Amino acid sequence: MDDTTKCPACQSEHAYQDRGLWVCPECAHEWSADAAAVAEASPEAGVRDSNGNLLADGDSVIVIKDLKVKGSSSVVKGGTKVRSIRLTEGSDGHNIACKIDGIGAMNLKSEFVKKA
Repeated sequence: MDDTTKCPACQSEHAYQDRGLWVCPECAHEWSADAAAVAEASPEAGVRDSNGNLLADGDSVIVIKDLKVKGSSSVVKGGTKVRSIRLTEGSDGHNIACKIDGIGAMNLKSEFVKKA
């Protein structure tokens, strides 16, 4: 199976094509074969969101699923809009620094957000 049919999020080989998109039944990630080819051609082009869109400093993003806040009982709800992100080089995979209303400053992984 070629790499365009493997899920870029979880590497599952059970992806199927639905119209112009590929869908992973295990993690529900959707992507287009064209976006995957572009991402493979220029992997260090920058930080990309869960849909493969390129992110930049100052962008607004939307959290795609509920995220537990480490060391707290708070939860960042899916659908929360985060404004004015900063891209960072985190060694732990967290590559977005931001401030969320009601929670404060925190770091996010780009795989859990989509560009607004």
